[in-house]
Amino acid sequence: MKWKKYTIQTTVAAEDFISMLLNEIGIEGIEIEDKVPLSEDELEGMFIDFPPELGEDDGTSLVSFYLDAAEEHTETLKQVRIGLEELRKMVEVGDGTITSSETEDLDWINNWKQFFSSFYIDDILIKPTWEELKEEDRDKFLIEIDPGVSFGTGKHETTQLCIRQLRKYMKEGDEVLDVGCGSGILSITALKLGAAHVVGTDIDENCMSSTYENLEVNRLEKSLGEFYMGNLIDDTALQNTVGTEKYDIVVANILADVIIPMAPVIPARLKKGGVFITSGIIDFKENEVRSAIEQAGLTVLEINHQGEWVNITARK
Repeated sequence: MKWKKYTIQTTVAAEDFISMLLNEIGIEGIEIEDKVPLSEDELEGMFIDFPPELGEDDGTSLVSFYLDAAEEHTETLKQVRIGLEELRKMVEVGDGTITSSETEDLDWINNWKQFFSSFYIDDILIKPTWEELKEEDRDKFLIEIDPGVSFGTGKHETTQLCIRQLRKYMKEGDEVLDVGCGSGILSITALKLGAAHVVGTDIDENCMSSTYENLEVNRLEKSLGEFYMGNLIDDTALQNTVGTEKYDIVVANILADVIIPMAPVIPARLKKGGVFITSGIIDFKENEVRSAIEQAGLTVLEINHQGEWVNITARK
């Protein structure tokens, strides 16, 4: 089978945004090439003696994705270009041009797995499903994850911020709503922290299967979670399905430009005293998101930063 490889000329700053854009369009799997030095955490477990010589980091990046060469991609590429122009409003996209080439069959969905190995978020061990559990880790607080084609390995700063806040605010028996559930990592964390039940939503149907599969991997009963495809911002049927004044915790690890229009519908989902935990907020959007959350009637409890990413936690 032959694939068309499309490569976006962009910047390191825009990589995460473009990754999420492509995921929302339904493009399964991407490849990122930049000159950012690998951190010690990223090098750990890669079994290489010397890190690659990348040259001086000039801030540029190549984000590539693969599509079936036998299919027509005009509409998909149009969506990508429109999305890139929208992203220019919030981040430096750079050149933004898209080049193409053809390549033979590749296991491109699975090749990235060599870079995802076990790691800790404080005392929580996140382990990919394909990696053997070490004997010394058998008594650890363990979450096993296979993101598949969904967003969410736990490596990203925004996911780590949300997990730490879940750890801080969750109580035994809580009801939790996970908006933009991705691979289900936050839903699984909530259940392992003692949530009685979780409900998740996402606009990508792949996330439904990924989440249920990851529940099973973590030996959690399927009945502990319900997951629905749709956009909570304007889908009234979905709003009715997930329920009103039902949740002790609502967690949303999305983008700032999604959180802002979504903020008005969050208070209705929360019980009185319920907590809204959100991230996916790039630092220069912090004040805008905080304002939207406060205008929705929630009281901001704390704001946390990790790298250039922000968590805002608020209470009804």
